[in-house]
Formats: sequence, C-alpha cells, structure tokens
Amino acid sequence: MNQPIKQSIKAWPEQERPQERLLSQGAQSLSDAELLAIFLRSGSRQHSAVELARILIQHFGGLNPIFDASLEELSQFNGIADTKYAQLMAVKELGRRYLNNYFHQQRLCLDTSTLVLDYLRYELQGEKQEVFAVLCLDAELRKLHFKKLFFGSQHSCSVSINQTLRYVLQQQACQIVIAHNHPYGIAQPSHEDIYLTQQLKQACQLLEIQLLDHFIISPENHFSFSITRSDCKFSKILCSAFLLNISSNSRPSLCELWGL
Repeated sequence: MNQPIKQSIKAWPEQERPQERLLSQGAQSLSDAELLAIFLRSGSRQHSAVELARILIQHFGGLNPIFDASLEELSQFNGIADTKYAQLMAVKELGRRYLNNYFHQQRLCLDTSTLVLDYLRYELQGEKQEVFAVLCLDAELRKLHFKKLFFGSQHSCSVSINQTLRYVLQQQACQIVIAHNHPYGIAQPSHEDIYLTQQLKQACQLLEIQLLDHFIISPENHFSFSITRSDCKFSKILCSAFLLNISSNSRPSLCELWGL
C-alpha cells in the first residue's frame, strides 16, 4: 500500500513557511503548531514538521500537556525520539528560568493589567488548593513584595483582613493588588469574594492605601473586579469598579450587582 507523500516545508511558498513568517512578522503571528514545528525542525516520513506538531497538539490537547509528557508518551509518535525529547525539556526549563529571572528582578514595573495578570498567573500556577495572595506596589507601580497569605481547600479560602493589612503596612506599600485562584472552577466571583473585596477596599481607604484590583484566576480564564476592556495604566481605572462601592450593610445578589 502506497504511503501518502508529504510535501516538504521548503517547497511551500516563502510567505507561508513558519520560520520566514516568524522573522518577518514576529513570533506572535504564528500558531501553536507553527511555533512547535520550528522547534521540531523536521517531521517524519509521513508528516511534515507542521503536520506532526498539529497531531501532537490534537492528541495531547495543547502545548502545556506536550511539555509535561514523558519520553515514553512522546516517543509513540514517529519523528520524536530521545534527542527531540531532551531538546523539548531544555526549552521548557529555559522558559521557566526566563520567567523566574524576569518576574524576580529588582523593582519590577507592573504598570499594566496584562503585566500584573501574567505575574499573578506565574505565581499561582500549579496550586491545587485555593490561595489568597497580595501584591504590594509602590507609587510608581513597581513590585515591592508578593506573598501567598492564606491557603484553603479546593473550593474556599478564609481570609483575615487584619492580617492582610498588617502585611501590607510592613511592606510600606501604598498600592496593592489582591488575587486568589479557583483551581478547579471558573473564574467567577462568589458572594463571599465580592463582600471581601468591598470590605478590604474600605479598610484600605482608612489607611490611605489603594486597592487597585482583585483578580480571580482559573486554569482557563480570569476575572478582574476593576479592569475595563482596554489595557491601561492602573491609575486610570481605579474608579471603574462599581463592585467596590457596595454598601457594607448589604450583600446583594449577583443579578443585582450586574444590573439584571
């Protein structure tokens, strides 16, 4: 039985080749499969590097599971052996070290919502229980300190406002971002999340500390209490959080909060 003949990527039009597109348009213009294909460099007798990358992504469900797969799991695919597995692990470790060095540099500036979200995702990744954390910033939105203050169960976490403020004062922060994760759920605020945010907002105001935002982070998405659709300086978006202006004597339903 005749095997289908693959078309070499070198035979593709130049503007369609992943490497050439990366150089001319930037890495962000490439799909996950195209980026993985550049790393793989070559495919198998049956598949080009791009086709092999697509097969891997479809089988494992994304890039992260591929990087987390074992040699035994990956070597089932023609074109993947010891050498490429070792390269894959090296790339994974290089990425981890890059992020670690970047996010732990002195006076890291976190002046956009995207940067803050990336940082919080990095710090909270892999947590299997709910964790409440505080990011302390100076007046120029540079990181002073970050700490995971409270640890809970898979679906809840108790938080002490007094202990949170004590930590913030110790760091001499004038602005903070709080965050917690939903390790096995969607990033949607509960009544308790809303009430805690409002209470902490009021407590911070008494101490002349600005609570910039409260992020809820899940494996698939995130929720921000105060960020608008556009990514802008935090100093311009603080007043947009209507959730933070709820009367402390009431705990309305979610329908009321969203104006439904």
